Amino acid sequence: MKKRRYFLIGFICLITSSQILVAQELYQQYEPETTTRVREAIEWSITYTYNSQDTELPRVLLIGDSICNAYQNSTKDHLYDKMNVSYWASSKCVTDKDYFRELDFILSGYHYDIISFNNGLHSIGTNQQEWEKSYKNAILFIQAKCPDAKLFLCNNSIVASSESNQAACRMNKYVRKIADELSLPMIDMYSFLDKMDHEHLWSDGIHFQPEVISEQGKMLSEIFLNAWENR
Repeated sequence: MKKRRYFLIGFICLITSSQILVAQELYQQYEPETTTRVREAIEWSITYTYNSQDTELPRVLLIGDSICNAYQNSTKDHLYDKMNVSYWASSKCVTDKDYFRELDFILSGYHYDIISFNNGLHSIGTNQQEWEKSYKNAILFIQAKCPDAKLFLCNNSIVASSESNQAACRMNKYVRKIADELSLPMIDMYSFLDKMDHEHLWSDGIHFQPEVISEQGKMLSEIFLNAWENR
C-alpha cells in the first residue's frame, strides 16, 4: 500500500513537472536547431516600457532594430494618452537562438493588445532559407505566446546602398508572402519611405532624418489606433 502511495505521488510530481517544463520551454519549440550565421562584432538589445503601471490603456509592443529604436519615441508621442508603448530593438537575427529566448522574455512581461514585428536589416548576408524559416517560426511563436494580440508584420525600410536594398526587398517579398499565408496585416514601411524625397531621407544611408522619423511614428500611431477602434 505504501509503495503504491509513493508511486502515485511520484507520478503526480512527474506530470506537474512536465507541465511546468512545457510552459517554460514554449519558445524552444520554435527556435532554430542550427544556424550558419556569424554574430556581429557587437550585438545589442534595448527595451523600454512606458507607463508600465498603467493597465487601463491598450498597450502596443514594437519589435525591430535600430530603425524601431528611432521611431519608438515618435510613436509614443503620437499615441500619448491613447495607447501605451513598449518596444524591443535588437541587432539579433531571428536565426540566432538567443533571439527566441529574449523574445520570450519580452512577450512575458506585459499584456500586449497590438504587436508590430520586424526583423531583417541585420539579417542581410544571412542564409536566406535559414532566415525565412526562423522568421516564420518567430511569428508563429508570437501568436502562440500572445494569442489575443493583434499582430502586424512590418517590412524592412529602404536603404541607400543598392546591394543592401536589393537584399531588403527580397526579404520584404517573403514578409508579404507570410502575411498573406497567415492572414496578417502588413505595415509597408518600405513603400511609405520610398515615396519621400531620397535626397533628404537618410542621416547615414540607413537611419533617417528627424522629420522622417516623426512621420514614421505618426503613420504607425494611426494604424494602431484604427486597428484598436475597429477591433
